[in-house]
Amino acid sequence: MPVGYAHLVTIPNSRPSQNARTGALRILLVEDSELLAERLREVLGQIGGVEVVGTVVDERAAVDMARDRDIHVLILDLQLKQGTGFGVLRSLGPNRPAIIVFTNYALPEYRRRAEQLGVEYFLNKSLDFERLPEVIRTLADAPHS
Repeated sequence: MPVGYAHLVTIPNSRPSQNARTGALRILLVEDSELLAERLREVLGQIGGVEVVGTVVDERAAVDMARDRDIHVLILDLQLKQGTGFGVLRSLGPNRPAIIVFTNYALPEYRRRAEQLGVEYFLNKSLDFERLPEVIRTLADAPHS
C-alpha cells in the first residue's frame, strides 16, 4: 500500500514495542525548529504510554541516538540543520525504529522516496499536525514483537 497521509505501511522487524521496564513507547524527535519541537513534546506528553526521550537537530545525532538508545519511533523532519531526513533513513537501514516523516515538504517525489525507504507514515506539518497524536496512539497500541 503506498505511503499516504497517515497510511500505515508494515515493515518486518520494525514494529514498535513498548519498553518492558517503563511500558512507554519511546520516541525520538528529529526536528530543527525548537519552537515546533517544544510544541511536539507538549502534545506527545499528553498521550499516555509515550515517552519523548530526546530531540536532535541534525542527521548525525539522529543516527547515533537511534542506534544507541532503545527508540521505538522517530518523528523525522526531512530538512535538518545538517544533513537530511533521507540521510537518516539511509544510514539506519531496515532494522530501525518505526518512522513518521513530519515535514513541510510533502512533495510527491519526497513521498515516493520515503515509501522506497520504508517509511511507515508521511505527514504534512501544516495539514496533519492534529493527526499526529492519533498516529502515535496507533503505534503505541500495535501488537508487540
